[in-house]
Amino acid sequence: GGVERSEADALAATLNRHFGGEFTLHALRPARWCLRAAQELALDAPSPAELAAGSASGVLPQGAGAQRAHTLMNEIQMLLHDHPANRQREQRGAPAINSVWLWGAGRLPRGVRGPWQSVMSDDPVALGLAHLAGVQSAALPQTAAQWLERAPQDGRHLCVLDALHAARAMDDAEHNARPLAALEQHWFAPLLAALRQGRVGMVSVHVPDAGESWETTRADLRRFWRRPRPL
Repeated sequence: GGVERSEADALAATLNRHFGGEFTLHALRPARWCLRAAQELALDAPSPAELAAGSASGVLPQGAGAQRAHTLMNEIQMLLHDHPANRQREQRGAPAINSVWLWGAGRLPRGVRGPWQSVMSDDPVALGLAHLAGVQSAALPQTAAQWLERAPQDGRHLCVLDALHAARAMDDAEHNARPLAALEQHWFAPLLAALRQGRVGMVSVHVPDAGESWETTRADLRRFWRRPRPL
């Protein structure tokens, strides 16, 4: 029951007509929207990934703009309840799109800086930040081998791999195992081979949702006494 582009556009258009510029929804991707508010909306809310992982301390948004956000979310729910797009989804047995979760509120900074020479991602936030920082950016290749064919010989480069987000939301071991195996086959194993061959000097893995990071250099691979641990 994924969200189709036509459904996202129709739902966003209805909401934008209703709010008349006070709030504007941009369906950057069918299942990921951005909200622009005419007045600052100060709230603290966990991301969908944190909610799916069960690491969020609270369910509803908090902060100075929480009450305004709650009212807005309730109003959106009422507008979506009987929308023609949802009636069509129900007819084909797909779940209704009945709410919008608000999180990540803040002002766009005038400029950002980062250590990366390039950013490869399908995430509009990562690509937007790269554009704001003046860093070269592009869509994420399907495999590390494709990326290595185009990547420069030096510098630090970021690839945003978010294939596990949808699986984590499923909260099912089988659904989590499949994308993890695909990441191992298409990304981690080729990068390990490139590290052994000297094509790359270091592989760093950052997991923001878990607050974990790992770095491996070619010299680390010589430490045969260190046993590999499962991810």
